[in-house]
Parts: sequence; C-alpha cells; structure tokens
Amino acid sequence: MRALLLVDIQNDFCPGGALPVAAGDDVVLVANRLIPCFDVVLATMDWHPADHGSFAINHPGKRPFEIGELAGMPQVLWPIHCVQDTPGAALHPGLQASAIHCVLRKGTDPVVDSYSAFFDNGRRKSTGLYDILRLRDVDDVVVMGLATDYCVRATVLDALDLKLRATVVADGCRAVELKPGDGQRAMDEMHKAGAQIVCSDTLTNGPFTLTDRT
Repeated sequence: MRALLLVDIQNDFCPGGALPVAAGDDVVLVANRLIPCFDVVLATMDWHPADHGSFAINHPGKRPFEIGELAGMPQVLWPIHCVQDTPGAALHPGLQASAIHCVLRKGTDPVVDSYSAFFDNGRRKSTGLYDILRLRDVDDVVVMGLATDYCVRATVLDALDLKLRATVVADGCRAVELKPGDGQRAMDEMHKAGAQIVCSDTLTNGPFTLTDRT
C-alpha cells in the first residue's frame, strides 16, 4: 500500500509567514492534485511551544539562522514559527485538509527539534507515524512539502532507514536554501540513499495511478 505524506504545509512556511520558504504555497496545488490518487493521506505539522529551544529568541545573544546547540546537537536557530494554536501553525487554507486521514504534530518537546515525520532529531522519541503506517499496511510513502532541505529530507531518510520505499515529489517541494544549492543537495542525498525522485505528473498520469498501486 502506498500513502501520500504531506510535510509541514503550514502558513508560517508560506509567503507572508514567519519563516517563509520561497514559493512555498506553490506546493498546495500539487498536493491537491495528488490527494485523490491515494487511499491514505497523512500530514505533519510543526507544533512548537513558545519556549522551544530551536527559536533564536530563546538563546540570548543569538540571531535567527545562526548555529547553536540543542539536545547536544548542532541546531539552526530559527525565527519563532508554528507556535501551537496560532494562525501561523495552521495548515495552508488552500490545502484540501478534509481529505487528510491523519495529522501528526511534531516539535512539541522544547528541548529537541523534530524535522523528521518519524522521530525527533536525536531519535530519542518516535512520533508514532511508523506504527500508523504499519496498521494501514503502508510500506511505500510518497513525500512532498516543506522544506526540501530540512523536514522533507529528514523524513525521507528516516523512511528509508525504516525499510520503507520512498518517493519524493520534486515539484511538490520547496527548499529553505540557507546556502545556495541546499535543495538540490538534499534531493541528491535522498536519491543516493534509495529514494525515487519524480514529478507529480508521473503519479497522476503514469505508472503510479490509483489502479496500479502495490
């Protein structure tokens, strides 16, 4: 069984948000075209408390996008974003949210960040996503969303490590690009690790249609 996994398509990661990804809202149209092609559609959301340790404001003397430390690991210190129960944390209003079967909230622990949909960055706690996939007999995930070089990358690499098949929808992802080329480097890394990189047209018109899933 194949599932569509929509990663962090939230207001704060789209133009006008607190941590906007360039053209981040373009992925909404791609997601809405793909949703009807899947029997299982899941989504993730960053859902941070206001005192989250990944926020630069919670590190005196640090500025957004500097490198700090969190949970004993290097950590990009971000602007405040996706704070629980704020409009910025909500899914993009154009997304067909009613068709999403399950939404997982991550990044809720203030002492560790959680890019991946499967684990926190220290891999100390699971989000429960893997168990949900196994209960639904899903062994193949099609991943898209925001952002290519952080949460999409981490999710895909963890999926492969868990022995799931993983496909990345290239035109359904956008990158932060703190360094030019980060998005392409993330795509290359995911492909090298075993992910298939496709365009959405392949999934709607090609071999991965509703009538030809395994």
